[in-house]
Amino acid sequence: MTISVAVSGASGYAGGEVLRLLANHPEVQIGAITANRNAGSRLGELQPHLYRLADRLLEETSVENLAGHDVVFLALPHGASAEIAAQLPAETLVIDAGADHRLDDPAAWQEFYQSAHAGSWPYGLPELPLGDGSRQRAKLVGSKRIAVPGCYPTSALLALAPGFAAGALLPEDVVIISASGTSGAGKAAKPHLLGSEVIGSMSPYGVGGGHRHTPEIEQGLSLAAGEPVTVSFTPTLAPMSRGILTTATAKLAPQLVKTASAEEIRQIWVDAYEHEEFVRVLPPRQWPSTKSVLGSNYAALQVAFDARTGRVVVCSVIDNLTKGTAGGAVQSMNIALGLTESLGLAQQGVAP
Repeated sequence: MTISVAVSGASGYAGGEVLRLLANHPEVQIGAITANRNAGSRLGELQPHLYRLADRLLEETSVENLAGHDVVFLALPHGASAEIAAQLPAETLVIDAGADHRLDDPAAWQEFYQSAHAGSWPYGLPELPLGDGSRQRAKLVGSKRIAVPGCYPTSALLALAPGFAAGALLPEDVVIISASGTSGAGKAAKPHLLGSEVIGSMSPYGVGGGHRHTPEIEQGLSLAAGEPVTVSFTPTLAPMSRGILTTATAKLAPQLVKTASAEEIRQIWVDAYEHEEFVRVLPPRQWPSTKSVLGSNYAALQVAFDARTGRVVVCSVIDNLTKGTAGGAVQSMNIALGLTESLGLAQQGVAP
């Protein structure tokens, strides 16, 4: 079976990464490749690393150009996907890499995005453990609409969800700090992302609960816990092009503080991800680094227990463009279509 796929936003980082992965997918034929202001350009001018697709011309992002494919990836700015998605055929698998369909709560969407809520789609984080003992994966099987998680939420949810699903963590006083490479801000030119501003420097942003990914992280952790979870989330900008390092901490449940050892606490995460291809809990005393997952769909993490404060500390790393966006999108496509989940995602990390 050959699956015809269209990719919008192909001149951007997310769209380019989707194409990079699809070019190696054995079941996919890449159809329309679209953009907005870059329509008419040769793809190789904007994505010079995509040699096999370099001579393809970018078409205009329109319903007419995207329709007629089995799968459509929408790698568009927040707020731009919903209108197009609503006009695509119901039988088309539409995978939105933007935020338009991630949040279940219309009030949360309006608070953080200041626009009308377009509704929610099944959330494309297959490995997410849920409070009823199932995985998010089951909700993607056969789906025709999928919302790809944000890159920060992917790293944060993979870090803490097993502890909440197991009832091992308290739902309040959860603190998450993430450092991201500059590609997470998109490809549009921004003065604060110039090399001279970023190289040799780190800086926080969205401080004080203002980052748009905060409600998404709370939503996912609440699904894992089976009760509301509140989060203090602070993102920081790191002097690298790709990658996210998340350090997430939460209070250990009182019934475990005096009885569970650090090894037993860590085992909760080991058991949770034992059968997950793309999430790896590292051996004891080995800590994750962003370089180890560069260009791959893998997440690596380590778990520690701070007995003095009664807090569990989880460090996780992902490539924000692969596992955090395009890899998660292709993985979700595979699940929705009944394909082997890892197709097109065999790339290992790159080092040094």
